[in-house]
Amino acid sequence: MLKRVALLLVVAFVLGLPAWAQAPVTQAPVTPAKVLTPAKPVAAIAGNPLLEPWTTPFQVPPYDKIKPEHYLPAFKVAIEQNRKEIDAILNNPQPPTFANTIEALEYSGELLSKVQGAFGGLQSADTTPELQSINREVTPLLSAMRDEVRLNEKLFKRIKTIYDARSTSKLTPIQVKLVEEVYKGYVRGGANLDPRQKERLRAINSETAMLSLKFGDNLLHDTGSFRLVVNKQEDLAGLPAPLVAAAADTAKKAGLPGQWVFTLDAPSIWPFVQSSPRRELREQLTKAYTTRGDHNDQWDNKAVITKIAALRAERAVLLGYKTHADYVLEENMAKTPAQVYALLNQVWGPAVAAVAEQKTALLELARKEGGPSTIEPWDWRYYAEKLKKAQYDVDQEALRPYFKLENVREGAFYVANKLYGLTFTERPDVPVPNPDVKAFEVKEADGTLAGLLYTDYPSRTGSKRVGAWSSSYRSQQMVNGKRIAPIVVNVCNFPRATGDGPVLLSIEEASTLFHEFGHALNSLLSRVPYRGLGGTPRDFVELPSQIMENWATEPEVLKVYAKHYKTGQVIPVDLVQKIQKASRFDEAFNQVEYLAASILDMDWHTQSSAPADPTAFENQSMAKIHNPREIVPRYRSTYFNHIWNSGYSAGYYSYVWCQVLDADAFQAFKEKGNLFDQATALSFRRNVLEKGGSEDAMTLYKRFRGREPNADALLIRLGFKKATSN
Repeated sequence: MLKRVALLLVVAFVLGLPAWAQAPVTQAPVTPAKVLTPAKPVAAIAGNPLLEPWTTPFQVPPYDKIKPEHYLPAFKVAIEQNRKEIDAILNNPQPPTFANTIEALEYSGELLSKVQGAFGGLQSADTTPELQSINREVTPLLSAMRDEVRLNEKLFKRIKTIYDARSTSKLTPIQVKLVEEVYKGYVRGGANLDPRQKERLRAINSETAMLSLKFGDNLLHDTGSFRLVVNKQEDLAGLPAPLVAAAADTAKKAGLPGQWVFTLDAPSIWPFVQSSPRRELREQLTKAYTTRGDHNDQWDNKAVITKIAALRAERAVLLGYKTHADYVLEENMAKTPAQVYALLNQVWGPAVAAVAEQKTALLELARKEGGPSTIEPWDWRYYAEKLKKAQYDVDQEALRPYFKLENVREGAFYVANKLYGLTFTERPDVPVPNPDVKAFEVKEADGTLAGLLYTDYPSRTGSKRVGAWSSSYRSQQMVNGKRIAPIVVNVCNFPRATGDGPVLLSIEEASTLFHEFGHALNSLLSRVPYRGLGGTPRDFVELPSQIMENWATEPEVLKVYAKHYKTGQVIPVDLVQKIQKASRFDEAFNQVEYLAASILDMDWHTQSSAPADPTAFENQSMAKIHNPREIVPRYRSTYFNHIWNSGYSAGYYSYVWCQVLDADAFQAFKEKGNLFDQATALSFRRNVLEKGGSEDAMTLYKRFRGREPNADALLIRLGFKKATSN
């Protein structure tokens, strides 16, 4: 079955490749032409650190000086300066050239990028009502600025002149690629529309931006406002001691000493649901989590997502596409909704069948223990954990002492050092946006600077959005032949330390740290000559992150970092073997939970118009695929932040798409008999991590692997029979 998945992937990868992608792009470094020197800020405000030269180490945002009231004035100054830079390009009396138009655009908006980088990190990871208010005021200004540039007819005419002459101009392949990407971006942004259509597009973009912001604010509220208060000692039965201590600490901070508070943050809810024999409390927590944004109050997201979907559908038609999914997938490796559905449906069948088998086992266990006669969503994790302990003698909580947060982080650093020669040195002198954040200087083996890495691991209820992510305060770029090193941040929602004790991670949380670190490496090792080529197709961008998860649980790596926080004892070999055997136990649940959300995403974005009733639409979507009632999609519509507020619309399928890639890519190291084979690591670095969007993704993968990807390694990982050649 999954061999057919691999064949499907190969078909999707090779369709529609442009001619330039058939031959390798030159590996020679490209030195951009001398860029325009930005004008001084048009209305610099004295004493605003965002508008003054940043003399901090690595030119990071001076968070020790920035106050909330500095952001809005800085945004307004930066936007106005960006307008002046664009005007200089538009009014250049010289004929349009690559240097005076394409490169000039590439290097415009530097001040705005700095301000956005400094503000964006706080807004997602450490927001406040004041920052949210600023964001609501700034968002329409930024949306208008983007449209002002993308829909400018005079500017597009200059770009089109260069685009039409690209094959006869003396441009390098990488410069041709940049011209094509810039031109395509303007066309996809509406440059070819008539004035009436452009005006409507501006309105759509502005309203969509504000609705996405509203969605995020609503979700943050519903996640942070709920709390389960426990005031009876007996209701703590079965819970891990660190979880109980954290709940007591949360209660104390909430003014409820002597009680325990559990929240919807991942470090609180999932260990509780997995461990508590109090079924009614598991139900209360699970229902609160799965109904976020769905309470028919001022924080309800149903009307918000319906309107976003309607606007996206209208925009797609306006731009000449059948649906929003068609618009999005044109830029991805999958290319069409049909290709995505075909992949998801082929994995769905085996996953549902495996879930049915596991459900039978869970019901039998519940019956033996005098439990419920049916398995509900709040029962699955509880009985699955019991069954895993019985079958594999693996207690997830018993593993935590071997996964001290700092040790896991050092384990990730160790892998990066072994693969790429990178070193990580903590820099306490670097200003950070929050006391929880740590800064690390990253250097190459020869001592040159690769970049700066911020790590922000603890959860912060009410101020940090849920999940884990990697982003940049400053992207890597080349200016006048000099590389500007990136500033990258990894953000997670791990448990907070309680008392004097360390933070101990679950094995899943350890894998999450490695995953986000893989994204960070992708950013830190980027070597694209133009910032505009730094992006990667959504269904290729997860390869660098997902492949890193493989090293996290390899015995050779575990023995380096998985040491008991009290005794220093390396995790026992027999326990590692149990972990490996048990690793497939939850795979069916994980696949169904994830695939159901992926299909829901695609269903929303393949509509020509938005459904009137989002709840009925979601129910129909899940009924169509016979989603097991015991498993709620990983994200229901009203709290699906990935697709309404984080750039993954019609793209959540990317994780399963990249599962094939990462399993196949990691197998390249396995085939060498060396997890850190230097030739393989160098090839992965040169052909994947460094390239961004400078070449076609399939071309890059084939150059690394020597062939198209196949699903053999994924079959082994999922526990299916290994594919055989025909």
